[in-house]
Amino acid sequence: MTTEEQPPSSPAVPGPSEAERHLIVALTAGDEAAFVTLVELYHASLVRLALTFVQSHAVAEEVVQETWIGVLTGLPRFEGRSSLKTWIFRILSNQAKTRGVRERRTVPFSAFEGTDGGDAEPALDPSRFAHAAPYPGHWTAPPSPWDEDTPERLMLDTETRERITSAIAALPSNQRQVITLRDVEGWSAPEVCNVLGLSETNQRVLLHRARSRVRRAIETYLEQAHEG
Repeated sequence: MTTEEQPPSSPAVPGPSEAERHLIVALTAGDEAAFVTLVELYHASLVRLALTFVQSHAVAEEVVQETWIGVLTGLPRFEGRSSLKTWIFRILSNQAKTRGVRERRTVPFSAFEGTDGGDAEPALDPSRFAHAAPYPGHWTAPPSPWDEDTPERLMLDTETRERITSAIAALPSNQRQVITLRDVEGWSAPEVCNVLGLSETNQRVLLHRARSRVRRAIETYLEQAHEG
């Protein structure tokens, strides 16, 4: 499959935007400033995605450099069947997958967790909710209240962001890839499916499981901080 082909299991994504079409024209004409603009737009995001496939920042940077080379050499063959952004990230995904397998030689069993579309994990412990009348589904142990804008809360906000980053880093790689694109980069489901070659069902399951684990990690941390 070429880097521009739509994965057969993925929903279609829109073609290039008007801004991307102007950028493509400039890039094809050899405009260095246009390439600098492209790098400024996507380099950091490409590194973040690469880190979900490989195990070090140095290797991730190498993969991104290989991606930019692939963009420059492949641009004359870009036919606009997807957006320029998804095309670039699909090149990265292909490069990173190859590099990641080469790094590990064998893929850990945990990397395949969650891809079969089975039952998703609950976001919170089911025991936190009532299951009988008169209030089924309501909290039995609600989250602890927090005063807004206190120094302690502001400090916790910073620490919470760090905990979120750590929780995402601890996820199986396929869950980490999906949540990074959906919740960190703000991508749509069709874009994620297209870049990672996932079906809509698998994307949804992986995202739910990733969010569930991150929520549990943060809730545990906040409860411990409140008790402390």
